[in-house]
Amino acid sequence: MPSFDIVSKTEIAEVDNALDGVTREIGQRYDFKGSHCSIERKENELTVLADDDLKLKQMHELLVVHFTRRKLDSGALDYGKPEKAAGNTVRQVITVKQGIDKDLAKQITKAIKDSKMKVQASIQGDELRVNGKKIDDLQAAIALVKGLKIEQPLQYINFRD
Repeated sequence: MPSFDIVSKTEIAEVDNALDGVTREIGQRYDFKGSHCSIERKENELTVLADDDLKLKQMHELLVVHFTRRKLDSGALDYGKPEKAAGNTVRQVITVKQGIDKDLAKQITKAIKDSKMKVQASIQGDELRVNGKKIDDLQAAIALVKGLKIEQPLQYINFRD
């Protein structure tokens, strides 16, 4: 039976490359001279440290630019709330989304079932498996999911006959 998987994965190696580019640009830009701005990654969390809100916004823009240069979707970034840190600085934790959470998986399966297509969607951990009798039905399901306006980047893998 033909099937495919819907997953949401971000390559951490590419995230590291984008962060290296951001760090390099912070060191070279005139408006960041003498500031104590930095960005670090631990697991799937990025910690951004900036002097003030303006520098924090500029670092967000740098992140988006370097993510798109590395062909990563900036929708994979989940921005936390900025908080005050030591010495009048601002700290923000940004989470890199990995996997599809249960609420989003339920939303996608509900949309597929409501469309009355002849496919079945099942949740398997942090990914979705879609089965159908015809490949055309599976391609229609992919088109349906792409049209749902989901902010998180999704990939469609393991397309099998």
